[in-house]
Amino acid sequence: MTTFGVSLTLALVFAALAVSARFIRTLHGLGFTFAVLAVGSGAMAYPPVFIAWGGFELKHAISPLVQLILLGMGMTLTVDDFRRVAKMPRAIVIGFVLQFTVMPLAGFLFASLFGLTGAVATGLILIGSVPGGTSSNVITLLARGNVPLSVTMTACSTLLSPVMTPLAMKLLAGTYVPIDGWAMMQSILTMVIAPLVVGLIIKRYLPQLATRCARGLPVVAMFGICMVIGITVAASREQLLTMGVALFGAAACHNATGYLLGYWVARAAGLNRTDARTVALEVGIQNGGMATGLAFGVLKSSAAALGSAVFGPWSAITSSVLASWWARRTERDQ
Repeated sequence: MTTFGVSLTLALVFAALAVSARFIRTLHGLGFTFAVLAVGSGAMAYPPVFIAWGGFELKHAISPLVQLILLGMGMTLTVDDFRRVAKMPRAIVIGFVLQFTVMPLAGFLFASLFGLTGAVATGLILIGSVPGGTSSNVITLLARGNVPLSVTMTACSTLLSPVMTPLAMKLLAGTYVPIDGWAMMQSILTMVIAPLVVGLIIKRYLPQLATRCARGLPVVAMFGICMVIGITVAASREQLLTMGVALFGAAACHNATGYLLGYWVARAAGLNRTDARTVALEVGIQNGGMATGLAFGVLKSSAAALGSAVFGPWSAITSSVLASWWARRTERDQ
């Protein structure tokens, strides 16, 4: 069977599973994962759908989509989410340190071990250098983890990313491609921090509007993430076909390292199992939309977006499975 046939078949299967997840109990919590896989497979089967609509190139929609997701995230946050830093500083500091040390270094390590070079290697380091993804909050809920801790960690790492992400990229990825740290900082401030702050303001001064908007935000966020993945896969399809195995291996090891070190370092530091699982998910799940936006907007490279194109769907699968396993273990223990 041709690549088109295999990809189209997978897209249809995953789409059917995404719909079935709403009605079949054993598939609950996996709907988003199947939707991501369906879109990714569809982009591999027929890239033009995700390349341009009319005369508009869809890659230019990545930053607005990320801004929309972060705006929604801001509208779900409150001042109390940031006050928790003082109440649970150890867990948040552990997560922050792991987020911006283990993940960038692991990206650099596995890019080298799997023979990745140039912009592709840079992309794996980039996905390790961005903050935790907003989907980690939902996955933490499914895993019976500490959701307030997850939300606070995501918010704090996102707010600090204008400094930490360019710094990590400059130190680790500068050997592969030139990194303009100032341009990357400006892009993060515009694409990530500005909509997050606007969302916080809306939540603070227009709470009723924020509440109404919040009802549809999960669907909007899922659509945005799926579109970003579809656009990235379509733009980089040929490179994925030629080096997909090595990149997949590197991304899978990268993701697993985040979970393992996130959990065991947290446990070694004295956190309970629930908080350790939360830290593991926060460290292992990265903001793929932000990484893709930086790849296209700052690095001007579709190859640099390959890391997030592979890491994003894979982490969606592994985090969903991990959440289901931990939830069942929690039920059994109780």
